[in-house]
Amino acid sequence: MRDRIERRTAEIAVIGLGYIGLPTAIMFANAGFNVTGYEIRTDVVERINSGKAHIVEPDIDDLLRKAIESGKLRATSNPADIREKDVYIICVQTPLREDRTPNLTYLESAVETVAKAMKPGALIVIESTIPPLTTVRMAGLIEELTGLKPGRDFYMVHAPERVMPGRIFKELVYNSRIFGGITPESAGLAERLYRSFVKGQTFKTSSTVSEVVKLMENTFRDVNIALANEFAYLAHQYGINVFEAIELANTHPRVRIHVPGIGVGGHCLPKDPHLLVWPAKDDFGLIKLAREINDGMPLLVKDLLFEALRTINLPPEKAVVVVLGLAYKGDSDDTRNSPASAFIGAIVDDVAEVRTYDPFVEGTHSSIEEALRGADAVVIATDHTAFRSLDWETLGKLMRNRVLIDGRRVVDVPPEGFVFKGVGRGEY
Repeated sequence: MRDRIERRTAEIAVIGLGYIGLPTAIMFANAGFNVTGYEIRTDVVERINSGKAHIVEPDIDDLLRKAIESGKLRATSNPADIREKDVYIICVQTPLREDRTPNLTYLESAVETVAKAMKPGALIVIESTIPPLTTVRMAGLIEELTGLKPGRDFYMVHAPERVMPGRIFKELVYNSRIFGGITPESAGLAERLYRSFVKGQTFKTSSTVSEVVKLMENTFRDVNIALANEFAYLAHQYGINVFEAIELANTHPRVRIHVPGIGVGGHCLPKDPHLLVWPAKDDFGLIKLAREINDGMPLLVKDLLFEALRTINLPPEKAVVVVLGLAYKGDSDDTRNSPASAFIGAIVDDVAEVRTYDPFVEGTHSSIEEALRGADAVVIATDHTAFRSLDWETLGKLMRNRVLIDGRRVVDVPPEGFVFKGVGRGEY
């Protein structure tokens, strides 16, 4: 296996061609490996094989075409096409159930698919974010299904992705990577494999440490965002601009406060704290409280909206509200756990109509002008670059009433003629 990796003759199968799986498959293919991408969505397979990505990411179409045209990458929905590969890289979702417990059925299904296809000596890498002890458990599932012994007959590793949408291909190369093996040899093989394109630092550890590290990273961010959101609440009570206060506080050499906003979205931060504490026997108040604070931010924005409507004497049930942005992150089409959806769900039964516009995601209207015509209020829920340069004087003329709520610190100076409120903007 080591020699095949070094010569780049190892055959790779990537299971799941979503936001992480497809870029990962592209990187290995363009590094010279023969890569088969396995995806159950046949429309996605057809699109990829035609050289067109189904996700929005800078440079992805050019890099995908290069991989397809070189013959190094092809996608398939046929499990027979991934039989007896040398390496299997699993990049499937691990969402939460309604009760905030992890749903590992996608991972288990992927592992079962690999178990049916693999040969002895294979290297299996899980990139999915998973609860502690899951890699060891999945190795046990493979042993149960195949009779092969982990660490002796096959290698198993957790190698968590550490990228951000909008910067995926740069960060795949330059970010550091952690390889947590069920054995040191497993971690070493994975490190050699990823060194084919990774230029950042690499670290080897156990699979459980790797799982915990990934979850700790995002839990740290989530807790700190919750603190920033608490500061935003205080800013409304004290009549100050929280962003000015945070900027000044961050001039201290040992302080780095995060940014408050309408909520925390994406596939990591809303989920990973729950995964971290799920297998634990004790209750962890700080981590769970931070989740509650961040989940509650769309309700703060609802309060700001209704307060502004009261200012113009417009009952909410008569208001037409436009939500700008459906993605959880600026300049992305990723709507997973988007705060915009939570906010819409919080107001939809209380207002006359909710309209949506997003330049990257299909909404109720295909242009911002159409969405704002005759509307009473607009709520900025995503920090798309395009929203930072809007001509509010012109757009305001299309509206019936002019209420502007900024949930993402997109508007620095409120436009004239608008009733303005924003998260943490207590001076208004």
